[in-house]
Amino acid sequence: MVVTDTQIADVISLTPAAADAVRDLFARRELEGYALRVFVQGGGCSGLQYGMTLENNFRELDTVVDSNGVNVVVDEVSIQYLAGSTIDFVEDVRGSGFKVENPNAFSACNCSSASGAASSACSGC
Repeated sequence: MVVTDTQIADVISLTPAAADAVRDLFARRELEGYALRVFVQGGGCSGLQYGMTLENNFRELDTVVDSNGVNVVVDEVSIQYLAGSTIDFVEDVRGSGFKVENPNAFSACNCSSASGAASSACSGC
């Protein structure tokens, strides 16, 4: 399913910083026709963690969103968990990476994992 601009906020969006970071990855790796695939998988503090990959293989049931000039692809299962999420690219003293702000997350954890983290921190991860 291709999503129109008016539906983007209800699906998933990239901040301008995240879109720039993804475009930079595409350019450095010379990837044309690729998108950022975002998905959830088992693991993490709440039983789910975020994953991201660059790919050009889209499936019929994927949702494709153009956000700040970057195509974001989400599979039919992950969209249930990611609807309304915003992905940002942050740089701080610990390094840089993508951060997912998910309004659907019941508990959040920032364990400095490579796959991204929600906005609040927890202990014991």
